[in-house]
Amino acid sequence: AGELFNTALAFSPQGRLAAWYRKVFPWRPSEPYDPGDRFVVFDVPEAGRIGFAICYDAWFPEVARHLAWQGAEVIVNPVMTTTADRAQEVVLARANAIVNQVHVVSVNTAGPVGSGHSLVVDPEGRIRAEAPGDGSTILTDVIDLDDVTRVRTYGTAGVNRMWDQFTDTDAPIELPLYGGRIDPRTWRPRA
Repeated sequence: AGELFNTALAFSPQGRLAAWYRKVFPWRPSEPYDPGDRFVVFDVPEAGRIGFAICYDAWFPEVARHLAWQGAEVIVNPVMTTTADRAQEVVLARANAIVNQVHVVSVNTAGPVGSGHSLVVDPEGRIRAEAPGDGSTILTDVIDLDDVTRVRTYGTAGVNRMWDQFTDTDAPIELPLYGGRIDPRTWRPRA
């Protein structure tokens, strides 16, 4: 009781709550929210698997990596950036798409509250659709989730296949920062 979370919700076409995510990395000290405690992906029938990250979560590579590892093909990142760092968030959206080979949809609040510049990024980091400046607009795109499979199979730019980095015979790599490790046998994203 008494907890307050920054939460993203997903509803089914029938209006039922399909998934919810609580922001893991509140922007401290400015946000009064408590951090969430899990990464969330959900399936959209006949479409694909979506993962949620909220605003400042994009600055922490662990979030996008875990969502991709949980099978997300698209990361939806609603933000409300009112500060001068939206340009860096655009770079992070592209980087998170590239290093995890997923689509990233970064939706920023338009002016006068936010700085706008929403975008859709493909698994190779290319900006597919982009809203100009801080004005209110409707941004649309048709995303082909087979691009995720193609890029993971043939590599980013036809070269880099980071999800195939390890073999099952490679030794685990300790991750002292997390008190855990990378186990090559479980490195690949879940289907």
